[in-house]
Parts: sequence; C-alpha cells; structure tokens
Amino acid sequence: MAKSVQGKVVLITGAARGIGAETARVLVRRGARVSLVGMEPDRLRDLADELNGGGTAPQPKAAWFEADVTDQEQIEAAVRGTVEALGGIDVVMANAGVANNGTVAVNPPDALVRTVDVNLNGVIRTVSAALPHVEERKGYVLVVASLAAFTVLPGMAAYCASKAGAEAFANVLRLEVAHKGVRVGSAHPSWIDTDLVRDVEKDLGAFREARSKLPGPLGGTTSVEECAERFADGIAGRKRRIYVPRSLAWFQALRTIVISPMSDVLLKHEAKTMVPRMEEEVRALGRSFGATTVAAGGHEQVVAERAAAKRATTSA
Repeated sequence: MAKSVQGKVVLITGAARGIGAETARVLVRRGARVSLVGMEPDRLRDLADELNGGGTAPQPKAAWFEADVTDQEQIEAAVRGTVEALGGIDVVMANAGVANNGTVAVNPPDALVRTVDVNLNGVIRTVSAALPHVEERKGYVLVVASLAAFTVLPGMAAYCASKAGAEAFANVLRLEVAHKGVRVGSAHPSWIDTDLVRDVEKDLGAFREARSKLPGPLGGTTSVEECAERFADGIAGRKRRIYVPRSLAWFQALRTIVISPMSDVLLKHEAKTMVPRMEEEVRALGRSFGATTVAAGGHEQVVAERAAAKRATTSA
C-alpha cells in the first residue's frame, strides 16, 4: 500500500478555499502535483501561482480549471485539461460542497435541491469524469462526506441527506472498482474552521448555540490545517475512512444510537426553542446560503425571486 504522494497527480474540486485549498498545499509540500477545480478563478489562479512558486518551478506543480461540479461538460473539460497539463490523474478528491441555511419549512425547494446537487450529484459527476484516468493508474478516489453522514441536527436536512448519499456512493463504488486495483475512501470531517462553517456560525445564532451544547468532537472545531494533514495522510495511505478528528470513528460506530428514538427525545427537546428562533433568523437574513458560498451559483437570485413571487401570491 502506497504511503507517499510523491509524483502523484491529485484532482481536487472545491479547491479555491477551505479544505480543498489547504489539502492542495499539503500535498504539494509532500511532492504531489495538483489540479485545482472550482468556481472562483481569481482564487484558483492565485493558489496555483503560490504552489508553482510564482512560475519558478521546472514543471508545474499545480494547474487550475474553473468548473461547476453540477455541470457535466465543465467537469469533463477540467478532467481533460488536467490530463493534458499534468499527464494523468492518480487521485480524485471530490470535495466541493455547500450548506443551505435553516430548515425545510423556510428554505425554498431550489436551495435544498442545490445543496444535494452540489454535495451528492457533484460527487457523482466528478468521480464519473475522472474514473477512467484513475483506473489507468490503479489510483484512489476520495469522496468528502461529513460527520453529517451519520448524525443529524435540525436545520441540516438537505446537507445530512447529501452527505449520507455521498458516503453510500463511496461504499458501493469501492466494491465496483476493487478488482481494478482502485481504492475508494470517504472522509468524515466534523466542524472545520472554514468559510462555510464560519458563515453558518455568523448567520445563525440559534445554530451556533445548539452546536456549542453538543458533546466532544460533535461540537468542537478543528483547524483547516489539521484537517488537511489528515486528508493528505489518508490519500497517501489510500484509506477506506478518514475521520477528523479521529475520535469521530467512535460516533460512526454508534450511528444507530445517534439516530435512535432515544436521541430523538433529546434533540426534540432542544429543537422546540432552537427551530423557531433559527427560522426567524433565516427569514430576516433573506438568503439561503452563506455569504462566501460561490457554488450556490445563480440559485440565490432564483430563490429570492421565487420567494418574492410566492409572498406576493399569498398576500394577494
């Protein structure tokens, strides 16, 4: 089993910021070359320049491609560009993700569907596009799921559904490609100090307060640097599961308890006050995604227009 990423080419989606960007930095420091895929060309360009040492490297350590993971043509173009620029793909890290704000009752369906589209369908599209190249090199697929794949919290319905789906996709894919020498892993980070998490904390005080009451790693925050090191270790070792922090493995093993009637009793008690407060905050906020969530695409405008039309119809 390989324990090094030296000379490997790793394609990373959601690479403009957060876990994706920091993992790219760690991998390049360890000798890998990276393909940075995302929706923020300026940030991608700057990161690629940083990793390439301002153009002083004898061969490129990083290439970048603007693509929305929900657009098959765009993600396939990014894969083709990666192969042309870096010679192939050893690892694909399907990392791009978004989180909508608040509950099903106050979120327009388009916002909920967009969350699932990016977090689950984006994984499927990314892996499908890159898989032939990964198979060529008997490489590794890392699907970035979440702690949310095996736990629940009010306000995270679409997010939890999408991450549980991503985990299941990885589990089945693992069986489909094992005979080809390809390994598949899923990553399960808890709360990582990224723009996505900071946005939710800033926007929704009720959510922030509820999270602070969760025990141990379920409520704690891990630095993005520590998370990236763990991801890089997992990629090097072609791990089946990556937990950040490691103690989440215990919660995964107890997942039937986490979603049991006993757990429901505790969460429902908290939800009686948390949910109405959160829903009021979302209504006042006037948007369904965090301020830095570029992957929401044009959906925020669509969501706002449809919500306004619905309000006008209701009041007529």
